[in-house]
Amino acid sequence: MENELKIGEYNRLRIVKEVPFGLYLDGYEDEILLPLQYVPESYEIDGYIDVFIYRDSEDRIIATTLKPLATINQFAFLEVKQVTPIGVFLEWGLMKDLLVPFGQQWEKMSVGKSYLVYVYLDPQTDRIVASARIDKFLSLLDEVEEFTIGQKVQALPFEYTNLGIKCLVNNCKLGQLFKNEIFTNVKLGELIDVYIDNIREDGKLDLRIEPIGIQRMDSQREKIMEAINQQGGTLNLHDKSPAEEIYEQLGMSKKDFKKAVGGLYKSKLITLGDNCIIKS
Repeated sequence: MENELKIGEYNRLRIVKEVPFGLYLDGYEDEILLPLQYVPESYEIDGYIDVFIYRDSEDRIIATTLKPLATINQFAFLEVKQVTPIGVFLEWGLMKDLLVPFGQQWEKMSVGKSYLVYVYLDPQTDRIVASARIDKFLSLLDEVEEFTIGQKVQALPFEYTNLGIKCLVNNCKLGQLFKNEIFTNVKLGELIDVYIDNIREDGKLDLRIEPIGIQRMDSQREKIMEAINQQGGTLNLHDKSPAEEIYEQLGMSKKDFKKAVGGLYKSKLITLGDNCIIKS
């Protein structure tokens, strides 16, 4: 609704007056303080300013020009700063840390570790909190994107498992990157582009770093030709090269390397030397 303050989100509010300790903004029902340390260098009374609205440590509604790492109704990968009797507190970019109540944890959360959480406004307390029980929030999403095999998607890796790495896909689905499909450095909490390899009956997604099928082989061939060109027309790799050396130079498996080299050779784009590949 218009003219309604939105806690946990960005609001564009009118500047009402200046005081020694900050600015008061029109919060529709009440005036809201923007503390002095967050006041921009230039502003005008009756002008407008974009601020994030939340509750401070004394439970007062307050404004800030700082940008949190997530707003309400978003997933985020955040680090635990403190464990207390009421729950754990996460670093999310504001003076007041973000609470995960003990009831919203699926395992014991530890200081210094980061976890995928869902940020939301608790309807009972009107406070911004987070939950590590992400499955229940994924199931509540009104619109879930339709996926297809081979589709390129954006993934947020968030947890190592015995199988590989769990990921949040396009902010709405869980997926898995399997160990044998990881040929590059994947860091938890950093968005990456991946491809859908399989859609399971439960709706979860199997993922891979490289595209599949013809599209994948084209990508591998392009990598090899680019490496050959960068090295003056000769690449010091061959079918007997160690898999680690192939991966280090090209970021692909030995199996994919041999397939791509075979395709390039059949296309007469390369010739094979004793211990190298030569551009034709």
